[in-house]
Amino acid sequence: QLQLVESGGGSVQPGGSLRLSCAASGFTLDDHAIGWFRQAPGKEREGVACISSSSDGSTYYADSVKGRFTISRDNVKNTMYLQMNSLKPEDTAVYYCAADLYFRLCRTRWSNPASMHYWGNGTLVTVSS
Repeated sequence: QLQLVESGGGSVQPGGSLRLSCAASGFTLDDHAIGWFRQAPGKEREGVACISSSSDGSTYYADSVKGRFTISRDNVKNTMYLQMNSLKPEDTAVYYCAADLYFRLCRTRWSNPASMHYWGNGTLVTVSS
C-alpha cells in the first residue's frame, strides 16, 4: 500500500524553526519528484517546495519561503524533510507532502496541486506569539 505520513508539526513562536518529515512506504521516493504544500484556513492549497529525484536534485521554492525553508530527502530512510526557519504567522497552515507518480523532475507548474498524485494526511503548523 502506497502511503505518505507527515510528522513534526506543532506550535512555534514567530522567528522559530520546525522540521517536518514525510515517511514513504510502498514505493521509493527517489523515483519521483516530491513536494510540500500547505493550506491555510479559507485559502487554497499552495505549493511550498519541490525536489527532483537525486539524479537531478533540483529544488524549487515558493517566493514566500525562499531563503527560509529547505526541502531535502534521505533516500536510505525513504523520507523527505522540510526545514522551516524564521517562521512567520502567515506560515500557519496544514502542511502536506506529495509525490508525482509520473515524473522524476519537478514540473514547470510544480506548485499546482494537480501535478501531484499521492498525498499525506497533513500536519498542522501554527506560528503565533
